[in-house]
Amino acid sequence: MKSIKYFFEFLVVISLFTIFKLLGVKIASNIGSVLGKFFGPLFRSEVIIKGNIKNAFGNIDEYKEKEIIKGMWSNIGRTFAEYIFLKNFKFNTTGFDHIKINGIHYLDKIKKSNRPVIFYSGHFANFELMAMELDKSGIKTAAIYRPLNNFFLNPIMEYLRMKYICPTQIPKGRSGMREIVKRFKDGYSIALMVDQRVGEGPRISFFNKPAHTTTVPAQLALKYNCKLVPISLEREKSGTSFEMTIYQPYEIEKTDNDENDTKNITLKINQIIEKMIIKNPAQWIWSHNRWK
Repeated sequence: MKSIKYFFEFLVVISLFTIFKLLGVKIASNIGSVLGKFFGPLFRSEVIIKGNIKNAFGNIDEYKEKEIIKGMWSNIGRTFAEYIFLKNFKFNTTGFDHIKINGIHYLDKIKKSNRPVIFYSGHFANFELMAMELDKSGIKTAAIYRPLNNFFLNPIMEYLRMKYICPTQIPKGRSGMREIVKRFKDGYSIALMVDQRVGEGPRISFFNKPAHTTTVPAQLALKYNCKLVPISLEREKSGTSFEMTIYQPYEIEKTDNDENDTKNITLKINQIIEKMIIKNPAQWIWSHNRWK
C-alpha cells in the first residue's frame, strides 16, 4: 500500500513541478501559498500544531494562533513550489534580487581563517537557501539533510540538493556521523537544522519544556574546538524575496565535564532558535511533534 501511495504522491509532485516551471517563480510561489493553506491541514494534525504553539507561547489569543498556523502553511506551500526554481536561485536568474544577506563580513572572516565552523539554523522560510548561499559564498560546506520517506521522490530531491544547494550532502542519522567527521577533518564547514526532534538525542529545554535535541553541533565543537555560527532566514512580504542573517561566530565554553558541556552548549543553541521563532513564528514549521 505504501508503494502505491508514494507513487501517487510522486505523480502529483512531478505534475505540479511541471506546471510551476511554466508559470515562473513568483506566480508558482503564490499558488503554492494557496495550496499550502488549503491542503496542509489535511495532512498534519491540528492538535499537534496547536499543542506546539501552546508549549511555546502559552495560551495566546485565538486570532494570533490562527494567523501563525495560516502563515506556516503558506510558507510551506511556497517553499514546496520553489524547489523547481532552485537553479534560478543558485545562479541568480530569477529576474529579481531574491536575497539580502546581513553579516556577510563574518563569512569573509571564516574564509580567511581557513578553519571550519558549524552553521546552524531551523526550518524557517525557504530553509534550503541557507546551505546554498554558504556554498555560493565560497565556503566549503557539507549540508546535513533528512532523506524523504517517499523512495520515488527522494532521488529527485537529493539530485536537486546536490546540484543546486551544495554538492556535499550528508544524510541524518548515525550512519552519516562518520561522514560528517571525515568532511570536517577535510576542512568542510557543516550546515544543519537543529530544530527537529531527534529520537536518540537527550532531552534539553526548549521553550522551558524538555525536548529531544541533536547534540551534533556540541559534539563537534567540543572535539575540534570550532566556533558555532547561528543563521536566521526570513521570507519578505513579496513572497519570493528573503533576508538571511549570519550572526557572530562564538566560541564554546569548555570544562572537564564533556557531558555537562554538551548539554549546556545544546541548551544555548535551543535558546537562540527560540528567539528566532519568537521573532517570526509564522515562518517556522510547527507541525513536527517537537516535544513528544
